[in-house]
Amino acid sequence: MRNIKLTLSYDGTDFAGWQIQPGRRTVQETLETAIAKVTQEKVRCNVSGRTDAGVHALGQVVNFYTGTTLPAERLLRAINANLPSDVVIRRAEDVPQAFDANHDARGKWYRYYIHIGEIRPVFLRRYVWHIPWHLDVLKMQRASQPLLGRHDFRSFETEWPNRMSSVRNITYLEWRQRGPLIWLDIAADGFLYNMVRAIVGTLLNVGRGYWPEERVAEILRAQDRRLAGPTAPPQGLFLMHVWYDGEPSINSDETFPILLAD
Repeated sequence: MRNIKLTLSYDGTDFAGWQIQPGRRTVQETLETAIAKVTQEKVRCNVSGRTDAGVHALGQVVNFYTGTTLPAERLLRAINANLPSDVVIRRAEDVPQAFDANHDARGKWYRYYIHIGEIRPVFLRRYVWHIPWHLDVLKMQRASQPLLGRHDFRSFETEWPNRMSSVRNITYLEWRQRGPLIWLDIAADGFLYNMVRAIVGTLLNVGRGYWPEERVAEILRAQDRRLAGPTAPPQGLFLMHVWYDGEPSINSDETFPILLAD
C-alpha cells in the first residue's frame, strides 16, 4: 500500500466543515468520494486538522493509503476531475508509510480577514468579516504581543477542555492593513477549538476602543473564556499552510487578488 499526501484548497462556504456528518455536505466526504471513484477503493483521509463550517483552506494537508499504481501526478488530475469547483488538490506526492498528516504537523499558519467601512463588500462577503467601525490596528498589534510564546490558551478555547492540554506556542502574530482590508497572520505549533476566532474577537474590542491594550494579557492569565471577546465569524478564516519540516515562512504582505477589491 502506498501512502499519498495531498495538499488541497477549498472554499468552506457551502461545507459543514471538514469532518463527515450524516446528511450534511463536508469536505472529507467530498474528497473521499472523489478518491474512491479513481482508485475503486474505500479510503479514509487523515487530515492535519479539522476546519469548521464556513472556514476556508489554501494549504490543507491529508494523507491516505491506496493500492493504486497511478503515478502521483495522474492521481492528482484524476481526483480533481471528480471534485466540485469549490475543492481542488494542489499537490499529490508519495510519502513514507509512517507519515501522518495530523501527528507529524509541526506548525500551522492561519489568516483572518476583516473589511472595514460603511458599505458592505458584496463580492467579498464569503471571505471577510465586515466591520462598519474604525479599528486601530496599531493598538491591536501592541495588545497582541503578550500572546506570543508558550502559554495556556484556555481563555481562547471554546468548550474547554476539548484537548488533553490547552498549552500552545504562538510563534508569529502580526496585523496588517491595506486600504479597507485588515488581516491577522498567526502561526503556532497547534491551535485549540475556535482559538484564532476568539483571539480576533478579543482584539477587535481593543481596536474599537472598548478595552485597553493591557486587557488582553489579563484575559490570557485569567484562563477563563467568559472574559475574552466574542468568537469571530468563520468566513474570514483561512488555513494557509501546514509545516512538517523546516522553519515557518510567512509572507504577511501576500493577499489574494480578489480580496484587494474594494
